[in-house]
Amino acid sequence: MITTARLIEAFVDLADTLVADFDLVDFLQELTVHAAEASGADAVGIVLADHDGRLQFVASSNESGRALELYQLQAEEGPCLDCYRTATPVVNADLAEAQELWPHFAPRAASAGYRSVHAFPMRLRDEAIGALNLFGAEPLRFESEDIGVVQALADVATIALLQQRSLARAEALTEQLQGALNSRILIEQAKGAIAEREGISPSEAFELLRAQARAERRPLVELASEVLAR
Repeated sequence: MITTARLIEAFVDLADTLVADFDLVDFLQELTVHAAEASGADAVGIVLADHDGRLQFVASSNESGRALELYQLQAEEGPCLDCYRTATPVVNADLAEAQELWPHFAPRAASAGYRSVHAFPMRLRDEAIGALNLFGAEPLRFESEDIGVVQALADVATIALLQQRSLARAEALTEQLQGALNSRILIEQAKGAIAEREGISPSEAFELLRAQARAERRPLVELASEVLAR
């Protein structure tokens, strides 16, 4: 049974990391530690899908959790893969009875001293982007309220990840826009310099600048900077 006190402590600590200088990998690492402490799991791991939809290991509460996650990915079977593919939790799985389901992973996890496993999807609407996985050295049974709590932890990780991706996209867009504005200023200045030097209109100066840039296969802003440096 997951205690309320441990859960509150986990959410408070995780909320403190969602501030300036946010480090996503560090956040996910902290989440695995808190998930282990709150649930009583002996190892917790997180895997995320890359741009090609392939799962990659990103964080674990300890080295044992890391080894289990990597083996699942290598064997291409296990609770985290099932959870990711179906976007639904895998709960209360007894590894001693799961050898037909996971013929490679179940014996490996059992030989490492684990007896139970749970996997919770990190999902955006109905699509999973990863999984939060919990392993128990003893039978670790979750009741319905426990399942909801651990899924909430997985959802927190998902929100943090999507926020980071959104910020990265916004920052990239801002940089692109600022770069375009800066480039335009340089080009306008170069137009003026060419127009004054050649005694032509700014429009004609721009056509000259563009024609030379195309002929030399160079960016307009690069040629504009060169014109201004003369």
